[in-house]
Amino acid sequence: MAGIDGVGMPDGWQRLWAPHRLDYLRGENRPLEGNGVDCPFCRIPALSDEEGLIVARGESAYVVMNLYPYNPGHLLVCAYRHVADLTDLTDEERHEITDLSAHAMKTVRKVSGADGFNLGMNQGAISGAGVADHIHQHIVPRWSGDANFMPIIGKTKVLPQLLTMTREELAAAW
Repeated sequence: MAGIDGVGMPDGWQRLWAPHRLDYLRGENRPLEGNGVDCPFCRIPALSDEEGLIVARGESAYVVMNLYPYNPGHLLVCAYRHVADLTDLTDEERHEITDLSAHAMKTVRKVSGADGFNLGMNQGAISGAGVADHIHQHIVPRWSGDANFMPIIGKTKVLPQLLTMTREELAAAW
């Protein structure tokens, strides 16, 4: 189709555009080779809980709101120590990440009534880790019926609350 000029092939799909995502894909808040961005998971603990969106702090790990959430209440459990792989953690760090993840699930259920969760660690950039050099566990709340047309057709999530408000509610319930 010569007359389309790079907008793609006509396929009958309507597109919902989220151009702000391009900044993240290009490295906003993510350390990539040559972009000069420091590790956000090393930087965040030095901030106040409110400024860093930290929900809770432990001895060797902390819980923080995900700046690019898949669902409302999407949390990350991050080791304080800058290590990339689960096998690099001490037993204490691994146990605390597990304990904080379980407590996060209980807290999110209490605050928002989540019906289930997706938990996961992407180990290495090839597996999809946005910040591959600093281990973090994703806690993604799920609700019955949350897979509506927006993410399926539009590749877009509707978040009903600002991250700062969600952080306040989770931190208070923690």
